[in-house]
Amino acid sequence: MSTVTTTAAGESALAAAPSRPRLDWRLRFGALSLIWGFSFLFIKVGTEGYAPFQVTLGRLVFGTVVLAAAMSVKRQRLPRGARTWGHLAVAAFLLNALPFSLFAYAELTIPSTLAGICNATSPLWGMVLSLVALSEDRPTRVRFAGLGLGFIGVLTVLGAWEGFHGLDVTGTVMALLASLSYPVGWIYVRRTLAGTGDSHLAMTGAQLLLATGQLAVVTPLFTSFPGHFALVPLLAIAALGALGTGLAVLVQYGLVAEVGPTTAQMVTYFIPVIAAAAGVAVLGESLRWSTPVGAVIVLAGAALTQVRQRPGRTQAAAD
Repeated sequence: MSTVTTTAAGESALAAAPSRPRLDWRLRFGALSLIWGFSFLFIKVGTEGYAPFQVTLGRLVFGTVVLAAAMSVKRQRLPRGARTWGHLAVAAFLLNALPFSLFAYAELTIPSTLAGICNATSPLWGMVLSLVALSEDRPTRVRFAGLGLGFIGVLTVLGAWEGFHGLDVTGTVMALLASLSYPVGWIYVRRTLAGTGDSHLAMTGAQLLLATGQLAVVTPLFTSFPGHFALVPLLAIAALGALGTGLAVLVQYGLVAEVGPTTAQMVTYFIPVIAAAAGVAVLGESLRWSTPVGAVIVLAGAALTQVRQRPGRTQAAAD
């Protein structure tokens, strides 16, 4: 459940920074998978006591506090320049405010298991968009096959042969749009914020701060102040923000610095598995056979879309 993207300057800074991991990277990888996998459960529990916009605002507040503390410890400042902040405002909307809100609204009517599986379609959307927006990202037969396989997986999850019987279309579309919003944001950041010279932590902290501001404006317009504060949903929101939006980003930084972005991004393929297990075990959600089968197909397709052709083979194909 990615909340940020990495600029070129940020990747260089992470690679150059001295690494002092407290735990083996495999343990941190597993922890990150669990945190993001359980995020969909936290969203579901949070919406049982608060409106979706309130869940999203609380999530962003707690996440921003964690990053602000990390920036303070590392003595990092927020980025400067009106143009940078303008681009970060768009990134905050596309990567945080919009998808977080869509997932919260989606889980009013769909299970957290389905929301987690919809999240796994982000790489599929990303491939389609990169073919249009990124001229250097050339298509290959393997990647096209992955896209087709992923599409079949989505139809399997949704039970297309049954006419999508029993499926809440609105909630499912919202979850899929949330997943689409991530690659749109990633491409925007790649085009506008690469090479700014600011640290990755500072850029992300500013991004979450702006997203919090956006939700702080929108939430009072569409919700009323809670008459009472339900404890369990509030704790779920706190965990969602502090762990799933704050701590998870910091763990992700360390993984990217130590094992590289390709390995670190493999966490995407574990999230729907954990989300489904958590939904069934903790929330008592039911699973039809088509849901896990379709999820496996989606993940296989998403993995194929990330395969990059070797330079030598690319030239041979061009000849």
